[in-house]
Amino acid sequence: MENWQERRDEIARMRQAGQAQGGEGAIARQHEKGRLTIRERVDALLDPGSFREIGSLAGGAERDEDGKLVSFTPANFVLGTGRIDGRACVVGGEDFTISGGSPSPAGLRKSVYTEQLACQYRIPLVRLHEGSGGSVTGGGGKTGPRALSAPVFETPRFASVGRALATVPVASAALGAVAGLPAVRLVSSHYCVMTRQTAQVLAGGPALVERALGQSVTKDELGGAALHEKSGVIDDVVEDEPAAFAAIRRFLGYLPQNVWELPPATPPSDDPHRREELLAEIVPVNRRRIYDMRRILDAVLDRGSVFEMGRRFAPGIVTVLARLNGVPVGVFANDCRHAAGTMTAGGARKARRFVEFCETFHLPVITFVDEPGFMIGPAAEAEGTLRAGASAVLAASLCTVPWATVIVRKSMGLAAAAHFGPGAYVLAWPSAEMGALPVEGGVAVAFRREIAAADDPAAKREELEARFAARQTPFARAESLSVHDIIDPRDTRPMLCAWLELARPLLDNLLGPTSFSYRP
Repeated sequence: MENWQERRDEIARMRQAGQAQGGEGAIARQHEKGRLTIRERVDALLDPGSFREIGSLAGGAERDEDGKLVSFTPANFVLGTGRIDGRACVVGGEDFTISGGSPSPAGLRKSVYTEQLACQYRIPLVRLHEGSGGSVTGGGGKTGPRALSAPVFETPRFASVGRALATVPVASAALGAVAGLPAVRLVSSHYCVMTRQTAQVLAGGPALVERALGQSVTKDELGGAALHEKSGVIDDVVEDEPAAFAAIRRFLGYLPQNVWELPPATPPSDDPHRREELLAEIVPVNRRRIYDMRRILDAVLDRGSVFEMGRRFAPGIVTVLARLNGVPVGVFANDCRHAAGTMTAGGARKARRFVEFCETFHLPVITFVDEPGFMIGPAAEAEGTLRAGASAVLAASLCTVPWATVIVRKSMGLAAAAHFGPGAYVLAWPSAEMGALPVEGGVAVAFRREIAAADDPAAKREELEARFAARQTPFARAESLSVHDIIDPRDTRPMLCAWLELARPLLDNLLGPTSFSYRP
Protein backbone atom coordinates (compact mmCIF):
# COMPACT_ATOMS: atom_id res chain seq x y z
CA MET A 1 0.00 0.00 0.00
CA GLU A 2 1.62 3.19 -1.19
CA ASN A 3 -0.72 5.49 0.74
CA TRP A 4 -3.56 5.38 3.25
CA GLN A 5 -6.34 5.89 0.73
CA GLU A 6 -7.68 2.35 1.07
CA ARG A 7 -8.07 2.72 4.82
CA ARG A 8 -9.59 6.17 4.47
CA ASP A 9 -12.12 4.69 2.06
CA GLU A 10 -12.88 1.93 4.55
CA ILE A 11 -13.52 4.45 7.32
CA ALA A 12 -15.85 6.37 5.02
CA ARG A 13 -17.77 3.19 4.14
CA MET A 14 -18.17 2.25 7.80
CA ARG A 15 -19.39 5.73 8.69
CA GLN A 16 -21.79 5.70 5.78
CA ALA A 17 -23.18 2.38 6.99
CA GLY A 18 -23.60 3.84 10.47
CA GLN A 19 -25.57 6.78 9.09
CA ALA A 20 -27.76 4.32 7.16
CA GLN A 21 -28.74 2.66 10.48
CA GLY A 22 -30.93 -0.40 9.85
CA GLY A 23 -31.55 0.49 6.21
CA GLU A 24 -34.19 2.35 4.24
CA GLY A 25 -36.90 -0.23 4.95
CA ALA A 26 -36.38 -0.17 8.72
CA ILE A 27 -36.32 3.63 8.76
CA ALA A 28 -39.53 3.76 6.72
CA ARG A 29 -41.24 1.41 9.18
CA GLN A 30 -40.12 3.63 12.04
CA HIS A 31 -41.65 6.66 10.36
CA GLU A 32 -44.88 4.78 9.55
CA LYS A 33 -45.37 4.22 13.27
CA GLY A 34 -45.07 7.95 13.93
CA ARG A 35 -41.59 7.73 15.46
CA LEU A 36 -38.30 9.36 14.55
CA THR A 37 -35.02 7.50 14.26
CA ILE A 38 -32.42 7.99 16.96
CA ARG A 39 -30.32 10.24 14.74
CA GLU A 40 -33.33 12.40 13.92
CA ARG A 41 -34.11 12.59 17.64
CA VAL A 42 -30.62 13.72 18.52
CA ASP A 43 -30.73 16.43 15.86
CA ALA A 44 -34.16 17.61 17.07
CA LEU A 45 -33.03 17.82 20.70
CA LEU A 46 -29.67 19.57 20.31
CA ASP A 47 -28.66 22.99 19.09
CA PRO A 48 -28.28 22.78 15.29
CA GLY A 49 -24.92 21.39 14.16
CA SER A 50 -23.62 20.78 17.69
CA PHE A 51 -23.65 16.95 17.76
CA ARG A 52 -20.26 15.25 17.89
CA GLU A 53 -20.59 11.48 17.69
CA ILE A 54 -18.49 9.11 19.77
CA GLY A 55 -17.86 5.55 18.63
CA SER A 56 -19.21 5.91 15.12
CA LEU A 57 -17.12 2.90 14.01
CA ALA A 58 -18.26 0.64 16.85
CA GLY A 59 -20.18 -2.35 15.59
CA GLY A 60 -19.63 -5.59 13.74
CA ALA A 61 -17.48 -5.73 10.59
CA GLU A 62 -17.30 -8.67 8.18
CA ARG A 63 -13.99 -8.98 6.29
CA ASP A 64 -12.67 -11.29 3.59
CA GLU A 65 -9.57 -13.46 3.80
CA ASP A 66 -7.40 -10.49 2.90
CA GLY A 67 -8.86 -8.39 5.72
CA LYS A 68 -10.83 -6.13 3.41
CA LEU A 69 -14.19 -4.82 4.56
CA VAL A 70 -17.18 -6.70 3.13
CA SER A 71 -19.98 -5.26 5.28
CA PHE A 72 -20.48 -3.33 8.50
CA THR A 73 -23.37 -3.35 10.97
CA PRO A 74 -23.16 -0.37 13.31
CA ALA A 75 -23.74 -0.62 17.04
CA ASN A 76 -27.42 -0.06 17.72
CA PHE A 77 -26.77 2.75 20.18
CA VAL A 78 -25.87 6.29 19.11
CA LEU A 79 -23.74 8.31 21.52
CA GLY A 80 -22.08 11.70 21.51
CA THR A 81 -21.88 15.20 22.90
CA GLY A 82 -23.75 18.31 21.87
CA ARG A 83 -25.22 21.52 23.17
CA ILE A 84 -28.59 22.60 24.52
CA ASP A 85 -29.03 26.37 24.63
CA GLY A 86 -25.28 26.65 24.20
CA ARG A 87 -24.41 24.39 27.14
CA ALA A 88 -22.61 21.08 26.65
CA CYS A 89 -24.28 17.73 27.34
CA VAL A 90 -23.97 14.00 26.61
CA VAL A 91 -26.77 12.42 24.59
CA GLY A 92 -27.39 8.79 23.69
CA GLY A 93 -30.11 6.37 22.72
CA GLU A 94 -30.97 3.00 21.22
CA ASP A 95 -31.30 2.58 17.46
CA PHE A 96 -34.60 0.74 17.10
CA THR A 97 -34.05 0.19 13.38
CA ILE A 98 -31.39 -2.42 14.25
CA SER A 99 -32.65 -5.47 16.16
CA GLY A 100 -35.46 -3.46 17.73
CA GLY A 101 -32.97 -1.69 19.98
CA SER A 102 -32.05 -4.90 21.83
CA PRO A 103 -28.38 -4.23 22.55
CA SER A 104 -25.67 -5.66 20.37
CA PRO A 105 -22.36 -6.13 22.22
CA ALA A 106 -21.01 -2.83 20.89
CA GLY A 107 -24.35 -1.10 21.48
CA LEU A 108 -24.39 -2.23 25.09
CA ARG A 109 -20.84 -1.04 25.62
CA LYS A 110 -21.70 2.40 24.24
CA SER A 111 -24.83 2.66 26.36
CA VAL A 112 -22.94 1.80 29.54
CA TYR A 113 -20.35 4.46 28.65
CA THR A 114 -22.90 7.30 28.62
CA GLU A 115 -22.94 7.84 32.39
CA GLN A 116 -19.17 7.52 32.65
CA LEU A 117 -18.76 10.15 29.96
CA ALA A 118 -21.16 12.56 31.66
CA CYS A 119 -19.37 12.10 34.99
CA GLN A 120 -15.95 12.54 33.40
CA TYR A 121 -16.79 15.86 31.78
CA ARG A 122 -19.29 16.94 34.46
CA ILE A 123 -22.05 17.75 32.00
CA PRO A 124 -25.74 16.77 31.88
CA LEU A 125 -26.84 13.46 30.39
CA VAL A 126 -29.88 13.02 28.14
CA ARG A 127 -31.06 9.53 27.19
CA LEU A 128 -33.52 8.99 24.33
CA HIS A 129 -34.88 5.48 24.84
CA GLU A 130 -36.59 3.01 22.55
CA GLY A 131 -35.47 -0.57 22.97
CA SER A 132 -35.45 -3.64 25.11
CA GLY A 133 -32.97 -5.39 27.32
CA GLY A 134 -30.88 -8.44 26.69
CA SER A 135 -31.94 -11.29 24.45
CA VAL A 136 -31.94 -15.02 25.18
CA THR A 137 -29.68 -15.32 22.14
CA GLY A 138 -26.94 -13.51 24.07
CA GLY A 139 -26.37 -10.57 21.72
CA GLY A 140 -25.01 -12.65 18.89
CA GLY A 141 -28.31 -13.25 17.16
CA LYS A 142 -30.02 -16.64 16.85
CA THR A 143 -27.01 -18.29 15.26
CA GLY A 144 -24.12 -15.91 16.01
CA PRO A 145 -21.37 -16.35 18.57
CA ARG A 146 -22.33 -15.92 22.17
CA ALA A 147 -20.95 -12.78 23.81
CA LEU A 148 -18.69 -13.19 26.84
CA SER A 149 -20.26 -12.52 30.21
CA ALA A 150 -18.84 -9.75 32.38
CA PRO A 151 -15.94 -10.78 34.62
CA VAL A 152 -16.49 -11.00 38.37
CA PHE A 153 -14.07 -8.12 38.94
CA GLU A 154 -15.94 -5.69 36.71
CA THR A 155 -17.26 -2.53 38.37
CA PRO A 156 -21.04 -2.88 38.81
CA ARG A 157 -22.77 -1.43 35.77
CA PHE A 158 -25.10 0.73 37.82
CA ALA A 159 -22.35 2.34 39.89
CA SER A 160 -21.84 4.97 37.20
CA VAL A 161 -25.61 5.45 36.96
CA GLY A 162 -25.65 6.31 40.66
CA ARG A 163 -22.62 8.60 40.34
CA ALA A 164 -24.29 10.46 37.49
CA LEU A 165 -27.44 11.01 39.54
CA ALA A 166 -25.33 12.38 42.38
CA THR A 167 -23.32 14.81 40.25
CA VAL A 168 -24.97 15.86 36.95
CA PRO A 169 -28.54 16.44 35.75
CA VAL A 170 -29.98 13.36 34.05
CA ALA A 171 -33.06 13.56 31.83
CA SER A 172 -34.59 10.70 29.85
CA ALA A 173 -37.39 10.19 27.35
CA ALA A 174 -39.37 7.07 26.44
CA LEU A 175 -40.20 7.49 22.76
CA GLY A 176 -41.34 3.95 21.91
CA ALA A 177 -41.50 0.65 23.76
CA VAL A 178 -38.85 0.65 26.52
CA ALA A 179 -38.28 -2.56 28.47
CA GLY A 180 -35.69 -4.30 30.61
CA LEU A 181 -32.35 -2.53 31.08
CA PRO A 182 -33.30 0.61 29.11
CA ALA A 183 -36.44 0.92 31.24
CA VAL A 184 -34.44 0.79 34.47
CA ARG A 185 -32.03 3.39 33.13
CA LEU A 186 -34.97 5.52 31.97
CA VAL A 187 -36.35 5.84 35.49
CA SER A 188 -32.84 6.30 36.94
CA SER A 189 -33.18 9.97 36.06
CA HIS A 190 -33.99 13.26 37.69
CA TYR A 191 -36.65 13.82 35.04
CA CYS A 192 -38.25 11.38 32.62
CA VAL A 193 -40.94 11.96 30.04
CA MET A 194 -42.86 9.70 27.66
CA THR A 195 -44.96 10.27 24.56
CA ARG A 196 -48.66 9.55 24.93
CA GLN A 197 -49.41 7.58 21.76
CA THR A 198 -46.14 5.86 20.88
CA ALA A 199 -44.37 4.94 24.12
CA GLN A 200 -44.66 2.20 26.70
CA VAL A 201 -42.44 1.50 29.71
CA LEU A 202 -42.28 -2.12 30.81
CA ALA A 203 -40.32 -4.42 33.08
CA GLY A 204 -41.23 -7.21 30.66
CA GLY A 205 -43.30 -7.31 27.49
CA PRO A 206 -46.61 -9.09 26.74
CA ALA A 207 -44.98 -12.35 25.59
CA LEU A 208 -42.97 -12.61 28.80
CA VAL A 209 -46.00 -11.76 30.95
CA GLU A 210 -48.16 -14.36 29.22
CA ARG A 211 -45.50 -17.06 29.56
CA ALA A 212 -44.73 -16.26 33.21
CA LEU A 213 -48.16 -15.27 34.54
CA GLY A 214 -50.63 -16.64 32.02
CA GLN A 215 -52.10 -13.19 31.43
CA SER A 216 -52.75 -11.81 27.95
CA VAL A 217 -52.23 -8.04 27.88
CA THR A 218 -51.19 -5.37 25.39
CA LYS A 219 -48.15 -3.12 25.68
CA ASP A 220 -50.38 -0.15 26.48
CA GLU A 221 -52.21 -2.06 29.20
CA LEU A 222 -48.87 -3.03 30.71
CA GLY A 223 -47.03 0.25 30.50
CA GLY A 224 -48.82 2.91 28.49
CA ALA A 225 -49.04 6.60 29.29
CA ALA A 226 -52.46 6.37 30.95
CA LEU A 227 -50.97 3.99 33.50
CA HIS A 228 -47.61 5.60 34.12
CA GLU A 229 -48.66 9.23 34.44
CA LYS A 230 -50.37 8.06 37.65
CA SER A 231 -47.87 5.38 38.74
CA GLY A 232 -44.99 7.75 39.47
CA VAL A 233 -42.68 5.95 37.05
CA ILE A 234 -42.83 8.88 34.62
CA ASP A 235 -42.65 12.58 35.52
CA ASP A 236 -44.47 13.88 32.45
CA VAL A 237 -46.54 12.61 29.55
CA VAL A 238 -46.46 14.72 26.36
CA GLU A 239 -48.19 14.38 23.04
CA ASP A 240 -45.26 13.80 20.71
CA GLU A 241 -41.49 13.69 20.35
CA PRO A 242 -40.93 17.43 19.71
CA ALA A 243 -42.82 18.13 22.95
CA ALA A 244 -40.58 15.68 24.80
CA PHE A 245 -37.44 17.40 23.51
CA ALA A 246 -38.84 20.82 24.44
CA ALA A 247 -39.63 19.61 27.96
CA ILE A 248 -36.12 18.24 28.47
CA ARG A 249 -34.54 21.45 27.19
CA ARG A 250 -36.70 23.50 29.55
CA PHE A 251 -35.97 21.21 32.53
CA LEU A 252 -32.22 21.52 32.05
CA GLY A 253 -32.52 25.31 31.87
CA TYR A 254 -33.21 25.47 35.62
CA LEU A 255 -30.16 23.42 36.56
CA PRO A 256 -26.39 23.80 36.77
CA GLN A 257 -24.11 21.69 34.60
CA ASN A 258 -23.05 19.76 37.69
CA VAL A 259 -23.12 19.93 41.48
CA TRP A 260 -19.91 21.98 41.57
CA GLU A 261 -21.80 24.90 39.99
CA LEU A 262 -24.79 26.99 41.02
CA PRO A 263 -28.12 26.93 39.17
CA PRO A 264 -28.05 29.56 36.42
CA ALA A 265 -29.82 32.80 37.32
CA THR A 266 -31.25 34.88 34.49
CA PRO A 267 -31.75 38.65 34.38
CA PRO A 268 -34.96 39.44 36.29
CA SER A 269 -37.93 39.73 33.95
CA ASP A 270 -40.61 40.34 36.56
CA ASP A 271 -41.06 43.02 39.22
CA PRO A 272 -39.87 41.66 42.59
CA HIS A 273 -42.32 44.05 44.31
CA ARG A 274 -45.35 42.87 42.34
CA ARG A 275 -48.45 42.40 44.56
CA GLU A 276 -51.31 40.35 43.10
CA GLU A 277 -54.78 41.31 44.33
CA LEU A 278 -56.18 37.81 43.80
CA LEU A 279 -54.01 36.55 46.68
CA ALA A 280 -56.02 38.62 49.18
CA GLU A 281 -59.21 36.64 48.62
CA ILE A 282 -58.19 33.34 47.02
CA VAL A 283 -58.46 31.28 50.22
CA PRO A 284 -62.15 30.97 51.17
CA VAL A 285 -63.23 31.98 54.67
CA ASN A 286 -65.26 28.77 54.75
CA ARG A 287 -62.64 26.21 55.77
CA ARG A 288 -64.39 23.43 53.84
CA ARG A 289 -64.20 25.18 50.48
CA ILE A 290 -61.37 24.51 48.04
CA TYR A 291 -59.23 26.83 45.91
CA ASP A 292 -56.59 26.51 43.19
CA MET A 293 -53.05 26.38 44.63
CA ARG A 294 -51.53 26.72 41.16
CA ARG A 295 -53.03 30.20 40.86
CA ILE A 296 -51.09 31.13 43.99
CA LEU A 297 -47.85 29.79 42.53
CA ASP A 298 -48.41 31.66 39.26
CA ALA A 299 -49.08 34.88 41.18
CA VAL A 300 -46.01 34.65 43.42
CA LEU A 301 -43.33 33.19 41.16
CA ASP A 302 -41.86 34.86 38.07
CA ARG A 303 -44.45 35.06 35.33
CA GLY A 304 -44.28 32.14 32.90
CA SER A 305 -41.52 30.37 34.83
CA VAL A 306 -43.49 27.54 36.46
CA PHE A 307 -42.51 24.07 35.17
CA GLU A 308 -44.56 21.37 36.86
CA MET A 309 -43.47 17.74 37.10
CA GLY A 310 -45.56 14.69 37.95
CA ARG A 311 -48.95 16.42 37.95
CA ARG A 312 -51.08 13.27 37.79
CA PHE A 313 -49.06 11.17 40.23
CA ALA A 314 -50.04 11.76 43.86
CA PRO A 315 -51.90 14.92 42.80
CA GLY A 316 -52.31 16.17 46.37
CA ILE A 317 -48.65 17.26 46.20
CA VAL A 318 -47.57 19.79 43.54
CA THR A 319 -43.88 19.90 42.57
CA VAL A 320 -42.51 22.59 40.25
CA LEU A 321 -39.32 24.22 39.12
CA ALA A 322 -39.62 27.98 38.76
CA ARG A 323 -37.71 31.26 39.03
CA LEU A 324 -38.03 33.92 41.67
CA ASN A 325 -36.55 37.23 40.54
CA GLY A 326 -34.59 35.23 37.94
CA VAL A 327 -33.17 32.68 40.42
CA PRO A 328 -34.13 28.99 39.94
CA VAL A 329 -36.03 27.53 42.90
CA GLY A 330 -37.78 24.28 43.74
CA VAL A 331 -41.36 24.62 44.96
CA PHE A 332 -43.75 22.08 46.38
CA ALA A 333 -47.25 22.66 47.67
CA ASN A 334 -50.49 20.94 48.65
CA ASP A 335 -53.45 20.82 46.28
CA CYS A 336 -56.54 20.83 48.50
CA ARG A 337 -58.69 19.69 45.57
CA HIS A 338 -57.33 16.15 46.04
CA ALA A 339 -58.22 14.60 49.41
CA ALA A 340 -57.79 18.07 50.93
CA GLY A 341 -54.08 17.92 50.09
CA THR A 342 -53.45 15.06 52.51
CA MET A 343 -50.04 13.41 52.18
CA THR A 344 -50.47 9.90 50.82
CA ALA A 345 -47.72 7.30 50.51
CA GLY A 346 -47.24 8.35 46.89
CA GLY A 347 -47.25 12.03 47.84
CA ALA A 348 -44.61 11.41 50.49
CA ARG A 349 -42.38 9.62 47.97
CA LYS A 350 -42.93 12.46 45.50
CA ALA A 351 -42.00 15.09 48.11
CA ARG A 352 -38.95 13.14 49.32
CA ARG A 353 -37.61 12.67 45.80
CA PHE A 354 -38.14 16.34 45.00
CA VAL A 355 -36.40 17.57 48.16
CA GLU A 356 -33.42 15.31 47.46
CA PHE A 357 -33.31 16.62 43.90
CA CYS A 358 -33.27 20.25 45.10
CA GLU A 359 -30.58 19.42 47.66
CA THR A 360 -28.44 17.74 44.99
CA PHE A 361 -28.46 20.75 42.67
CA HIS A 362 -28.49 23.53 45.29
CA LEU A 363 -31.98 24.80 44.49
CA PRO A 364 -33.53 26.88 47.28
CA VAL A 365 -36.81 25.30 48.39
CA ILE A 366 -40.10 27.14 48.88
CA THR A 367 -43.17 25.33 50.20
CA PHE A 368 -46.78 26.53 50.16
CA VAL A 369 -48.52 24.62 52.92
CA ASP A 370 -52.10 23.41 53.20
CA GLU A 371 -51.29 20.10 54.85
CA PRO A 372 -53.99 18.22 56.83
CA GLY A 373 -51.54 15.43 57.73
CA PHE A 374 -50.82 11.90 56.60
CA MET A 375 -53.60 9.97 54.91
CA ILE A 376 -55.35 7.60 57.29
CA GLY A 377 -57.47 4.48 56.83
CA PRO A 378 -56.94 0.83 55.85
CA ALA A 379 -55.75 1.59 52.31
CA ALA A 380 -53.23 4.15 53.56
CA GLU A 381 -51.86 1.71 56.12
CA ALA A 382 -51.58 -1.02 53.49
CA GLU A 383 -49.60 1.35 51.24
CA GLY A 384 -47.00 1.98 53.94
CA THR A 385 -47.85 5.66 54.37
CA LEU A 386 -46.02 5.98 57.68
CA ARG A 387 -42.71 4.72 56.33
CA ALA A 388 -42.97 6.81 53.17
CA GLY A 389 -44.00 9.83 55.23
CA ALA A 390 -41.11 9.42 57.66
CA SER A 391 -38.75 9.34 54.67
CA ALA A 392 -40.13 12.67 53.40
CA VAL A 393 -39.90 14.27 56.84
CA LEU A 394 -36.30 13.12 57.29
CA ALA A 395 -35.31 14.36 53.84
CA ALA A 396 -36.60 17.82 54.74
CA SER A 397 -34.93 17.78 58.15
CA LEU A 398 -31.54 16.94 56.64
CA CYS A 399 -31.77 19.49 53.83
CA THR A 400 -29.05 22.18 53.78
CA VAL A 401 -30.26 24.51 51.00
CA PRO A 402 -32.07 27.74 51.96
CA TRP A 403 -35.72 27.03 52.70
CA ALA A 404 -38.82 29.23 52.95
CA THR A 405 -42.26 28.09 54.08
CA VAL A 406 -45.53 29.91 53.40
CA ILE A 407 -48.41 28.57 55.51
CA VAL A 408 -51.46 29.19 53.36
CA ARG A 409 -54.04 27.26 55.34
CA LYS A 410 -53.58 23.99 57.27
CA SER A 411 -50.25 22.92 58.78
CA MET A 412 -51.19 19.85 60.75
CA GLY A 413 -49.64 16.80 62.31
CA LEU A 414 -46.37 15.07 61.59
CA ALA A 415 -46.75 15.46 57.82
CA ALA A 416 -46.36 19.22 58.23
CA ALA A 417 -42.72 18.65 59.20
CA ALA A 418 -41.98 17.71 55.58
CA HIS A 419 -42.62 21.37 54.68
CA PHE A 420 -40.04 22.91 57.03
CA GLY A 421 -36.32 22.62 56.38
CA PRO A 422 -33.72 23.58 59.00
CA GLY A 423 -33.63 27.35 59.51
CA ALA A 424 -36.69 27.83 57.33
CA TYR A 425 -38.00 31.36 56.82
CA VAL A 426 -41.63 30.91 57.88
CA LEU A 427 -44.44 33.22 56.79
CA ALA A 428 -48.09 32.68 57.64
CA TRP A 429 -51.17 34.02 55.91
CA PRO A 430 -54.13 35.17 58.03
CA SER A 431 -55.90 32.01 56.84
CA ALA A 432 -53.26 29.75 58.41
CA GLU A 433 -54.33 27.01 60.82
CA MET A 434 -51.73 25.13 62.86
CA GLY A 435 -52.09 22.27 65.29
CA ALA A 436 -51.43 18.64 66.09
CA LEU A 437 -54.59 17.54 64.26
CA PRO A 438 -57.19 19.12 62.01
CA VAL A 439 -60.02 20.42 64.15
CA GLU A 440 -62.55 17.94 62.81
CA GLY A 441 -60.46 14.87 63.62
CA GLY A 442 -59.19 16.21 66.91
CA VAL A 443 -62.69 16.98 68.19
CA ALA A 444 -63.98 13.59 67.06
CA VAL A 445 -61.25 11.85 69.07
CA ALA A 446 -61.17 14.01 72.20
CA PHE A 447 -64.92 14.61 72.61
CA ARG A 448 -66.40 11.39 71.23
CA ARG A 449 -68.42 10.58 74.36
CA GLU A 450 -69.56 14.16 74.96
CA ILE A 451 -70.81 14.46 71.37
CA ALA A 452 -72.60 11.12 71.56
CA ALA A 453 -74.35 12.11 74.82
CA ALA A 454 -75.57 15.51 73.52
CA ASP A 455 -79.23 16.08 72.68
CA ASP A 456 -78.12 17.28 69.24
CA PRO A 457 -74.77 15.55 68.46
CA ALA A 458 -74.30 17.41 65.15
CA ALA A 459 -74.80 20.81 66.76
CA LYS A 460 -72.48 19.88 69.62
CA ARG A 461 -69.80 18.78 67.15
CA GLU A 462 -70.07 22.07 65.23
CA GLU A 463 -69.88 24.07 68.44
CA LEU A 464 -66.70 22.29 69.55
CA GLU A 465 -65.11 22.53 66.12
CA ALA A 466 -65.76 26.29 65.95
CA ARG A 467 -64.28 26.78 69.43
CA PHE A 468 -61.08 24.90 68.70
CA ALA A 469 -60.72 26.31 65.18
CA ALA A 470 -60.47 29.76 66.77
CA ARG A 471 -57.46 28.54 68.74
CA GLN A 472 -55.59 27.41 65.61
CA THR A 473 -55.15 30.86 64.11
CA PRO A 474 -51.55 31.97 63.45
CA PHE A 475 -51.55 34.78 66.00
CA ALA A 476 -50.50 32.63 68.94
CA ARG A 477 -47.63 31.30 66.83
CA ALA A 478 -46.53 34.80 65.88
CA GLU A 479 -46.69 35.94 69.50
CA SER A 480 -44.37 33.09 70.52
CA LEU A 481 -42.04 33.62 67.52
CA SER A 482 -43.06 30.24 66.09
CA VAL A 483 -43.38 31.95 62.70
CA HIS A 484 -41.34 34.88 61.42
CA ASP A 485 -44.38 36.90 60.48
CA ILE A 486 -48.05 36.93 59.55
CA ILE A 487 -48.35 38.76 56.26
CA ASP A 488 -50.84 40.18 53.84
CA PRO A 489 -50.90 37.45 51.15
CA ARG A 490 -50.26 40.14 48.52
CA ASP A 491 -46.83 40.71 50.10
CA THR A 492 -45.73 37.10 49.58
CA ARG A 493 -43.73 37.69 46.41
CA PRO A 494 -41.90 40.83 47.63
CA MET A 495 -41.00 39.16 50.92
CA LEU A 496 -39.78 35.96 49.29
CA CYS A 497 -37.69 37.91 46.78
CA ALA A 498 -36.08 39.83 49.65
CA TRP A 499 -35.44 36.58 51.54
CA LEU A 500 -33.87 34.93 48.50
CA GLU A 501 -31.53 37.88 47.96
CA LEU A 502 -30.34 37.40 51.54
CA ALA A 503 -30.14 33.60 51.38
CA ARG A 504 -28.69 32.97 47.92
CA PRO A 505 -25.04 33.75 48.84
CA LEU A 506 -25.22 30.80 51.26
CA LEU A 507 -25.33 28.47 48.26
CA ASP A 508 -21.66 29.16 47.55
CA ASN A 509 -20.78 27.07 50.61
CA LEU A 510 -22.83 24.09 49.44
CA LEU A 511 -21.10 23.35 46.12
CA GLY A 512 -20.17 19.75 45.47
CA PRO A 513 -21.92 16.44 46.15
CA THR A 514 -24.49 16.39 48.95
CA SER A 515 -24.28 14.41 52.17
CA PHE A 516 -27.21 12.23 51.08
CA SER A 517 -27.46 11.11 47.48
CA TYR A 518 -30.46 11.31 45.19
CA ARG A 519 -32.43 8.12 44.58
CA PRO A 520 -35.07 7.80 41.84
